[in-house]
Amino acid sequence: MFRRSFNRFCAGEEKRVGTRTVFVGNHPVSETEAYIAQKFCDNRIISSKYTLWNFLPKNLFEQFRRIANFYFLIIFLIQVTVDTPTSPITSGLPLFFVITVTAIKQGYEDWLRHRADNEVNKSTVYIIENAKRVKKESEKIKVGDIVEVQADETFPCDLILLSSCTVDGTCYVTTASLDGESNCKTHYAVRDTIELRTVESIDNLRAAIECEQPQSDLYKFVGRINIYSNSLEAVARSLGPENLLLKGATLKNTKKIYGVAVYTGMETKMALNYQGKSQKRSAVEKSINAFLIVYLFILLTKAAICTTLKYVWQSTPYNDEPWYNQKTQKERETWKVLKMFTDFLSFMVLFNFIIPVSMYVTVEMQKFLGSFFISWDNDFYDEEINEGALVNTSDLNEELGQVDYVFTDKTGTLTENSMEFIECCIDGHKYKGVAQETDGLSQTDGPLPYLDRADKNREELFLRALCLCHTVEVKPNDTVDGVTESSELTYMSSSPDEIALVKGAKKYGFTFVGVQNGYMRVENQRKEIEEYELLHTLNFDSVRRRMSVIVKTQSGDILLFCKGADSAVFPRVQNHEIDLIKVHVEHNAMEGYRTLCIAFKEIAPDDYERVNRQLIEAKMALQDREEKMEKVFDEIETDMHLIGATAVEDKLQDQAAETIEALHAAGLKVWVLTGDKMETAKSTCYACRLFQTNTELLELTTKTIEESERKEDRLHELLTEYRKKLLREFPKSTRSLKKAWTEHQEYGLIIDGSTLSLILNSSQDSGSNNYRSIFLQICMKCTAVLCCRMAPLQKAQNLCFILPQFLYQFFCGFSQQPLYDAAYLTMYNICFTSLPILAYSLLEQHINIDTLTSDPRLYMKISGNAMLQLGPFLYWTFLAAFEGTVFFFGTYFLFQTTSLDENGKVYGNWTFGTIIFTILVFTVTLKLALDTRFWTWINHLVIWGSLAFYVFFSFFWGGIIWPFLKQQRMYFIFAQMLSSVSIWLTIILLIFVSLSPEMLRIVLRSVRRRSTRNPNLELPMLLSYKHIDSGYR
Repeated sequence: MFRRSFNRFCAGEEKRVGTRTVFVGNHPVSETEAYIAQKFCDNRIISSKYTLWNFLPKNLFEQFRRIANFYFLIIFLIQVTVDTPTSPITSGLPLFFVITVTAIKQGYEDWLRHRADNEVNKSTVYIIENAKRVKKESEKIKVGDIVEVQADETFPCDLILLSSCTVDGTCYVTTASLDGESNCKTHYAVRDTIELRTVESIDNLRAAIECEQPQSDLYKFVGRINIYSNSLEAVARSLGPENLLLKGATLKNTKKIYGVAVYTGMETKMALNYQGKSQKRSAVEKSINAFLIVYLFILLTKAAICTTLKYVWQSTPYNDEPWYNQKTQKERETWKVLKMFTDFLSFMVLFNFIIPVSMYVTVEMQKFLGSFFISWDNDFYDEEINEGALVNTSDLNEELGQVDYVFTDKTGTLTENSMEFIECCIDGHKYKGVAQETDGLSQTDGPLPYLDRADKNREELFLRALCLCHTVEVKPNDTVDGVTESSELTYMSSSPDEIALVKGAKKYGFTFVGVQNGYMRVENQRKEIEEYELLHTLNFDSVRRRMSVIVKTQSGDILLFCKGADSAVFPRVQNHEIDLIKVHVEHNAMEGYRTLCIAFKEIAPDDYERVNRQLIEAKMALQDREEKMEKVFDEIETDMHLIGATAVEDKLQDQAAETIEALHAAGLKVWVLTGDKMETAKSTCYACRLFQTNTELLELTTKTIEESERKEDRLHELLTEYRKKLLREFPKSTRSLKKAWTEHQEYGLIIDGSTLSLILNSSQDSGSNNYRSIFLQICMKCTAVLCCRMAPLQKAQNLCFILPQFLYQFFCGFSQQPLYDAAYLTMYNICFTSLPILAYSLLEQHINIDTLTSDPRLYMKISGNAMLQLGPFLYWTFLAAFEGTVFFFGTYFLFQTTSLDENGKVYGNWTFGTIIFTILVFTVTLKLALDTRFWTWINHLVIWGSLAFYVFFSFFWGGIIWPFLKQQRMYFIFAQMLSSVSIWLTIILLIFVSLSPEMLRIVLRSVRRRSTRNPNLELPMLLSYKHIDSGYR
């Protein structure tokens, strides 16, 4: 019978696909028909990446996707399978350390996600079952369950509103956690269920909801509810976004609501908006991967050179098989190509530490610990909500300082989103100020060419339109029967514009009192209550850019009131009515006010019957509902009469202008996106200093394009003209471009939506790609779309560590003899040098915060990820090569003396390697100390502590005979080495020589800074400044 009723109601409708049927309360609609429960997902939310079972394989897979980790895995496998000069421990232990630390960090972050998920999934909710409130965990909610939600609670799943504590079945919701909107939105129950306010009555409801399958768009929903009475005849009502309560939204100003779950768990709109996102990698990690490929190439080159020179060396019989190192029979019979390949692999193993596997640990730990710094930062603390910054993941921390573009909406971001009614015009007559008690409206003020006023009836019609054409709700308990004191009313709406207009009408004597039983109530200037039956609301959308209501007066007349942007209303009214209003609209827009035009028309009863039928059919459609409704709206909103227009002011946020100016100075590209009229947007851009008074504006708007009969030809002409002008003015280099922004004429770009669409969807023979390319070039050279990036992370390269090992092969017959002990190879990146660079990356402040905020131009010096570009990379590489060469040959020349000890004892190769390693550790650590400008006790601890730990470890490692080692080659080496005065002097001298380029750079930088410093220049206290000859102010 259910299906028959459905077929009867939906006869002739197209076959629907992609829908689901939900039985309210999971009750069958008929006792005679078997009920088969449908299977939907449960209400668990899962934001975590791992489970206990898949953590190990999934995490290992993700980690070995990194070049360094995969490379060291290959090296480790080579060491295990091939006879190599170093132990597998030298690469296996660092790799294990890296993998373990990263896994712990990622596991901890995922555990936090699991904990957050459990807080949500285990939260308490109340379900209506068998006419009782049943307490359950949120994850136990099933599709079809009737859920009770109380004030200030968040909705546990996507619900269709059935009823609320209010008599009209409305409730108020904030969706700040979903879309950032803090204004209350009004949601409605269908009129057939609004009376079901008790547990018993809501449990007796027999209804079925047919709706679309889950999709991620927060603002779209298509469905219908079929309500069954005792006769089992279905009453169908349409359902839209205004009936859907989204998971994550919060119930406000409403004591209680009942709703039926239609989407649960990972099928809710909130969950669908963060599912399926690909793993993101930061710019720092991408740069590091590129540099590691360069070092991998250097490594392969070194291995190839050493392999080649080894066989050149062994081409002499004496070198190939000296008397003290005879080959075995197996070695003589080995295939030479195979031997060359294994030698190549052995050299790769010997030089493999040129790629620092621990660098990823440093980066990961910097991100992880850096996230705590963000959470602890008092500047991010909001006293109003008693919360600080929350870091959900640390993977992209450094991207916070590498923003390319700032896309900002105007309303609510640059402006306060707190609207104030300024003025209006009716039939070309301007009204401003408060109402006079005698007549309700004041006459025009100021020296204007007209001193008369509009007809009294037109004034009242205009004010009634303001009171009726909106979606404003009156806060509960504020309305009473009869005359209402206007001071008691509190208006609520998702749009502050609508509240401003209703309050504007109230200033002139017409007060919107509220909606009661489907009737909109208005108190007129004579303190009489007028009631209008609300027949239909034609909601606002960004395409139509207007909204309308159809109401029925007490006398039976049917009226349509419409308000919207001038571009959306003017084409739909009588032409002769436009000119008088248009002058005021353009003038108000130039003043920076938000403007709306007001129109109306009378609808004949026969016409309304047809319109009503079309609207109901469109609202009930499950497929293409929006297109069908828009078509009906388009037919209704024609042949209207223009009454007047309004002007509303939205003030700029505090410090908005200074912030935009600072972003501009720092080199960021700022795009202001707004749906406002072009003149209004332009005025706001000047007010917030996006455009300066000397900025030359390049306009690509409908107004400039329509000057030609063929729009695309005119568009191409303008694009070409603007590009030529900008290419002449600015250089091609991006870095030079930023400098030129402060030295040349500034340009700003204004483009509207229709022109942008024309650029992106051009039918020009050359294709839209040509337009896009030219448009992009123009944007990149306009001061309104500036670009800058900053990367704060810096990492010393490992080249100076492994270069002496490479040079050593030239003096050991390319025998693959290690220069460093295996313990030193293992501990270098893990213990000896890891903590100082980590502390540096977390704590270093080259420039203090006061200087940075006072002069945003400083950001341009390190923009574009400058510290990880090719220039700094080559500088560090060549510096490391210089230091490695100094380490090796300085020690080598020391060893030209046959005896370094008083007793005539000759030192061996392990002493040689230990001296080089000691110089290496002290040099790279002291180099970091020289580069540190912001010293804390943590820096002192890790820098000097790392050096002390190295000395302690060396004494400890060489002071004991270790039973698990076959060869005690490091026994007493370090202690004996430090007993020589020559070695002490050599170490100190070589450290000084190695650091001399860095010390010279610091001295020159200091001298240059002092010579260019202006003694009369004081740093400004404000972010705003202007360029003058003697400096900045």
